[in-house]
Amino acid sequence: MAQTANTYATFNSPINREQLMDKIWNVSVKDTPFVKLIGKGKADGAFDEWSTDEYRAAKQNKVEQGNNATRTQRTPPLRYGNRTQIVDDTFGVTGTQEAVEKAGGKSEYSRQLAKTMVELKKDIEFACLQNTTAIAAAAGVAPQARGLFGFMSHNVSLGVNGVAANPLTNTAAVDGTLRTFTEDLLKDVLQKMFDNGADMEESYILLPSSQRTKFDAMLGGQTRFDKAEDKTLTATLDVYVGPFGRVKAVNARHMRQREIAIINPEFLELAVLRPMKDTPLGVTGDTKDVMVNCEFTLRDYNPKAHGAILDLN
Repeated sequence: MAQTANTYATFNSPINREQLMDKIWNVSVKDTPFVKLIGKGKADGAFDEWSTDEYRAAKQNKVEQGNNATRTQRTPPLRYGNRTQIVDDTFGVTGTQEAVEKAGGKSEYSRQLAKTMVELKKDIEFACLQNTTAIAAAAGVAPQARGLFGFMSHNVSLGVNGVAANPLTNTAAVDGTLRTFTEDLLKDVLQKMFDNGADMEESYILLPSSQRTKFDAMLGGQTRFDKAEDKTLTATLDVYVGPFGRVKAVNARHMRQREIAIINPEFLELAVLRPMKDTPLGVTGDTKDVMVNCEFTLRDYNPKAHGAILDLN
């Protein structure tokens, strides 16, 4: 039916107010489960170090009465270290934009600051979940913290020609031939962790999206799944129940799709040298320019507490 003649409609009215919702919707990724799970500490320098030790293996131990004791050779502790890494970002807000009425909050500066801090936290999560080495700062060289997979020297399953990382020599893992993720690979790594003394009841398996679907399909309809509440992640997690204990499954977006990590958070810590902070930059006009940065490193107090399944397609 046609519009009645001479009626006053919205499309020819110049006085209607905009109906812009007072909220800005963001569906981007912001979760950082690895950073949430591990401990938090304070770094005191740009090169952070710690030591690890271990007990010898059990053995048949018996001596004669009145034996003449001899000294047993002792193995000294191992010394590990990591470099701090600086993440930063900048933004600027004009004086006019800060003053005008707008949707999504009164202050554009505050909104951009909160958004930038979330983005930097994601950058830290990403850095912590890579196969990287520690790089010292130098002229023209940005320092870099070794990522989790750069510590994975024990309890590792590799594809053909793959080589595990060596944090003591600061060597990253070498990628091998891709293969399919199977429960046998998972059991193999969990057994290695168990044999090396890892606490399997406190372990988490970090799964990128493509491997999570295979993990679920691998165990679909079987009885080796359980549920557990996790206060750190404020979530209910699937739990794999195997011959060497229970492992909680966590989706991790910021890993390479070819890698899976099994971690014990008690032995991992995000150490911060400089907490996240916003610093005003020099004023060059009617704009508030700001830098937000943070300096951190990753501590892996004992690589034997964790495991990895690498080279997955």
